[in-house]
Amino acid sequence: MSAPPANYEGQFTTRHSLFNGHPLATTKKNVEGEDMPKTRVDCTAEDLKKWEKNVKAKKWLVCGLGPDEYSKIQSCTTAKEIWDTLQVAHEGTPQVKRSRGTLMYSQYENFTMKEGETIQEIYTRFTILTNELKSLGRIILEEDKVEKILTRVLPITWESKFTTIQESRILSLSIWMS
Repeated sequence: MSAPPANYEGQFTTRHSLFNGHPLATTKKNVEGEDMPKTRVDCTAEDLKKWEKNVKAKKWLVCGLGPDEYSKIQSCTTAKEIWDTLQVAHEGTPQVKRSRGTLMYSQYENFTMKEGETIQEIYTRFTILTNELKSLGRIILEEDKVEKILTRVLPITWESKFTTIQESRILSLSIWMS
């Protein structure tokens, strides 16, 4: 792959890779029984279709990348290899994801209001944290989030408001059940 042009949003123009004699996933056995890449002459119509699909997929993946990401994948030869490289770069290996999940959950458990922080700022930080946990597979129920904010995050000065909210929930629940 050649380097993409200057990084201006919406101005990536790349062209399909030229056939270099080794289409995607097309091999043949040599006299020693080892897999060798097929030459263009040895390729079937199906082999060439696979190669074309790979080229298109690579183009779509590369067109959305900036220079930093492009440098990570420029030596990749297949769309699958590009995808896997980007996935590990952004999400990490399964072990890294597990560690990140544990760290994020610890941050969730220890979440507190910062000095001088507004309710909107708390909510924004909390939402970012719980969304990150969700992306790592740790889903927290909405009721648990609300309870955490009301009982363990907000300062004691909010206790009267919390009590009012709880009483209204109990009242509305008892009305609904009768």
